Amino acid sequence: MGQPVRVLVVDDSAVVRQLLTELLARDPEIEVVGTAADPLLAREKIRRLNPDVLTLDVEMPRMDGLAFLEHLMRLRPMPVVMVSSLTERGADVTLQALALGAVDFVTKPRLGVAQGLAEYAGEIAAKVKAAARARVRPLTRPATRLEPLAPAAAATAPFRTTERIIAIGASAGGTEAIRAVLERMPPDAPAVMLAQHIPGSFSRAFAERLDRHSPLLVREASDGEAVLPGHAYLPPGDRHLQVVRDGARWRCRVDDGPPVNRHRPSVDVLFRSVARSAGPNAVAAILTGMGDDGARGLLELRQAGAATLVQDEASSVVWGMPGAAVKLGAAQEIVPLERIAGRLLELAAG
Repeated sequence: MGQPVRVLVVDDSAVVRQLLTELLARDPEIEVVGTAADPLLAREKIRRLNPDVLTLDVEMPRMDGLAFLEHLMRLRPMPVVMVSSLTERGADVTLQALALGAVDFVTKPRLGVAQGLAEYAGEIAAKVKAAARARVRPLTRPATRLEPLAPAAAATAPFRTTERIIAIGASAGGTEAIRAVLERMPPDAPAVMLAQHIPGSFSRAFAERLDRHSPLLVREASDGEAVLPGHAYLPPGDRHLQVVRDGARWRCRVDDGPPVNRHRPSVDVLFRSVARSAGPNAVAAILTGMGDDGARGLLELRQAGAATLVQDEASSVVWGMPGAAVKLGAAQEIVPLERIAGRLLELAAG
């Protein structure tokens, strides 16, 4: 085993600081080197202690977590795991934090903080260790929003058919990766089915954020609704999303079946349903993410005749899920993030 991951815990709550310290210290591969009650103290301790990873609360005194994160990612980029509340505001702020460069997040329960955090000790430790291996890039000025790819430029025929379907799965780093893909999609692209590992209370805010950034109509899926071109479907909170065949068209199936690979929604559940219902009419991609959810589903898609690709390691925040798919032989292509939208469209038109 190499050196333990050095963590600085930043939270205005003394109770949460103590709990996170105790929970992380249970893992022999993690060392909590210090804590800070606000960003100004954190800034000094980062200089002095040189941690590998920061856990950062969103709402704190003297400087809010987002402002601190933005300064940090511009001046001294480092892996950050946000600790946020399971509220509507918490969801919005956490998605902004991921856009600023945070690697991942964990959620604080509204009630029974001590018990709730203890139940997630393994998840917190896993996310901290994954963050230590993540690729963190300096924050620059917000990029100009990319124009969607014209269908004619991406393929030989415009997309006005329900005969093709695109499926995308992601986890850590995926909220921004999915946004980057969807903002390049033309408004008449094939339907896009999404599975992203996020808490149930975050799904609506995430769908609304994607809808603002994409020419597609992005929505939370409802059980039984028709799958239509020009739309992207995200599973509603803490639900699996599947695609089922209904005669000559597809419909969404939303259910609360048991977690798969510890996740609900699960990428494997979505991908396997697309393999069954669409087979060679599907195109699928796994983007950045921790773990291996989706790898076996992508293999089933490839075996069913679908075109399959994964995000490359250089552009992924965490190459766990894409790397697992490559090891299984599930990916026909490995593509950098900026080229994924165009490649999905080309394959869908093939």
